[in-house]
Amino acid sequence: MSGHSKWATTKHKKAAIDAKRGKLFAKLIKNIEVAARTGGGDPAGNPTLFDAIQKAKKTSVPNENIDRAVKRGSGQEAGGADYQTIMYEGYGSGGIAVLVECLTDNRNRAASDVRVAFTRNGGSMADPGSVSYLFSRKGVIVVPKEGTSEDAVMEAVLDAGGEEVTDEGESFEVLTEATDLVPVRKALQEAGIEYDSADVVFYPATQIEVDLDGARKILRLIDALEDSDDVQNVFTNFDASDEVMAQLDEEE
Repeated sequence: MSGHSKWATTKHKKAAIDAKRGKLFAKLIKNIEVAARTGGGDPAGNPTLFDAIQKAKKTSVPNENIDRAVKRGSGQEAGGADYQTIMYEGYGSGGIAVLVECLTDNRNRAASDVRVAFTRNGGSMADPGSVSYLFSRKGVIVVPKEGTSEDAVMEAVLDAGGEEVTDEGESFEVLTEATDLVPVRKALQEAGIEYDSADVVFYPATQIEVDLDGARKILRLIDALEDSDDVQNVFTNFDASDEVMAQLDEEE
């Protein structure tokens, strides 16, 4: 996971100057809309919505966009789409497992986008269940390093269900059981520790180490998949060393 986590952190830094910012905003807005439809429009009583709003704010999505998404999702305003969650499974170059989570109002378009991305980037689609067993549902909270320490984070989360705290360079990553995400996030808040995002993700049981060429290929596939408006998240089991990730950064 650390390879993908480092990549996620790198992308987070670049988000402010990224040409794809509009696309990222749209995905965060969609998350808010779906969370509001599923659990109601009050963030205080809907932890999924609370976390979706928090993530959007941390990525500088304007407040009025966030408010409108909550209203559309909770039915206070017309125009909300009926999004379905669909999972696709596949393999990237070198046998890397790939799970693709879509939120879409057009199943055929989503399937076509995902298939094309795999085909054009050295990957292949797989039957349902053939890849997903390699992953389990986990909570991941990203805590920026500024103003805190690994010990402080560990102390705050341990009793609430935090399993592991990993140093990811510019941030700490807190791993929890999916069901413990909210109590752990609340424990950080009570300890006065800022966090950037709290998400339930598909976490790989084991990882495949890739070299520079392998990392290039899998990240090209991830990019192609994430380019689709219907794709919300891509989870893989690749890992790459700090050196490989640094070389990739230099190539950009």
